[in-house]
Amino acid sequence: MFVYSIAAEQAFHRARTTMFSTRSKSMDRASLGIAWCLLLFVVLLLEAQPAASQTQSSVRYLQNGNDNVNSNSMQQMLKGAGATPVNWPQPPKQVIPDVKTELAKLNTTYVYQNAWPANNVKLGAVTAVSFDKAGNVVIFHRVDRVWGQNTFDNRNQYTEKFRGPIRESTILALEPQTGKVQYDWGKNFFYMPHGLTVDPEDNVWVTDVAMHQVFKFAPRGAGGKPLLTLGVTFQPGIGKKFCKPTSVAVLNNGDFFVADGYCNARILKYSQAGELILTWGQNSFAGVSYDVAPQNYFAIPHALTLVPDQQLLCAADRENGRVQCFHSSNGTFYSQYHNQLIGDRLFSMAYTPAEGGQLVIVNGPTAELGIHPEHYNEVHGFVLSMGSKQVLSKFGPNNMQFHNPHDVAVTTDGKEIYVAELNPARIHKFVHKSLAKPMSLSATKDSSITSDLSESSALDASTQQTVHHPSGKAILVSSLMLIFAGSTFALALFFAQRRKRGCMPFGGRSRRHAWEKSDGFKLGGLLDRDRNGFEKLDTQASDEEQETTTLASAQFA
Repeated sequence: MFVYSIAAEQAFHRARTTMFSTRSKSMDRASLGIAWCLLLFVVLLLEAQPAASQTQSSVRYLQNGNDNVNSNSMQQMLKGAGATPVNWPQPPKQVIPDVKTELAKLNTTYVYQNAWPANNVKLGAVTAVSFDKAGNVVIFHRVDRVWGQNTFDNRNQYTEKFRGPIRESTILALEPQTGKVQYDWGKNFFYMPHGLTVDPEDNVWVTDVAMHQVFKFAPRGAGGKPLLTLGVTFQPGIGKKFCKPTSVAVLNNGDFFVADGYCNARILKYSQAGELILTWGQNSFAGVSYDVAPQNYFAIPHALTLVPDQQLLCAADRENGRVQCFHSSNGTFYSQYHNQLIGDRLFSMAYTPAEGGQLVIVNGPTAELGIHPEHYNEVHGFVLSMGSKQVLSKFGPNNMQFHNPHDVAVTTDGKEIYVAELNPARIHKFVHKSLAKPMSLSATKDSSITSDLSESSALDASTQQTVHHPSGKAILVSSLMLIFAGSTFALALFFAQRRKRGCMPFGGRSRRHAWEKSDGFKLGGLLDRDRNGFEKLDTQASDEEQETTTLASAQFA
């Protein structure tokens, strides 16, 4: 879309006056056409100079408008969690003057593999990712199911049992190099998938928040029926029952841990036979996020990971924005990891012994709960040193942000990272830059997988407008072109006069040009072609619908 500048408008009026004067001296139509073309060239040249614009940043996430409303929103989500406000003294907070600036300084040590997985993989919301003994990437996804505000009632009862179990495979194993499906299973069993872990014996452990149960399956789901079932189908509760359990972690000796998750906010340890050994944790959720929450309190223990070389179990304390680690033998507190760069919401983490021990973490978008408007938030993957507790680097799709990452897995050597995302429904792969091969950012993928990612990239790109300033070389070239145009215009007038006086070697008959219509040539009509001939690009287009979907997915995950 063309925009008239002052210089262009002045040039237009001067040239128009000159030409009307020339017309009065009987300049023929051919010369007039040449003059109009040259005038158009001058105007377009002036308009081609980029105008300097100020960099603008739009708010990526909706801001907190009312703390009471936000607290009620989370209470509505938990519905019966039984959390009571907890007050405790806050230690001095480490102040980072500018989180946005510090995030920009972080290195990116992992390269996004945007041509992975293979383009025949169809996914719903991807909730969990792990590895089997063969090294395949095993994912858990919801196919056509969405966790919304009405999915559970006030007693945490699942309201959509009438739909029956998901008919398609919910568990897929992808080859790590090509992303092709190696095997799949999990049809006609699950209602609302959440957590998945493959243990050292290749058994598969999963949680279903709708069924309020934990299941252990044989390797690759052999037999189609669980080897072990904990909890009572569709009955939320406490004691031997669960209420929306989120994750499982399994020790080498077969003992395992369950994060019981959205309502009960506790961790339970079981023997290999499924007998309860111990339990710990209290619900600290009170509608806000604390800078440092007390030990053993959880605001949704959302994911579990083991640190074998230190005999630790670590939990993602989601709404407290931290990782808590405990001794796996007795559940006593060991340490916690929280950083302002990660923010107030931390969805999952995975451990790698590389570089002395690191946690790979994914955070989440600031939703309508527990936020402080002054807190700046970006959604990335982060690499955190367990020794120094410092964030070492960040990563994201094409060095941009995620929308709603839900789980993460990292190989033992720390060279590959996989991130499960709810919306857009994706499984992402990242490779350490020491192993990465250059990949085209224009690599095509199946539209059903990448359309939402493209919208995400467009949104991120539109949040900042680049400042353009013409260089000295550009100004010099433009000046020379203007001089040339002016000289050519003068020559056209000169030849017109000579031709009229009969001094030219060719005839004086004029030719009618295509642009000469009965109503005359209109420069404004051509410059405003975008009204009829070209579609306008709306640089201020709203993405509110997409962001609303993002926030909804962030709450009910």
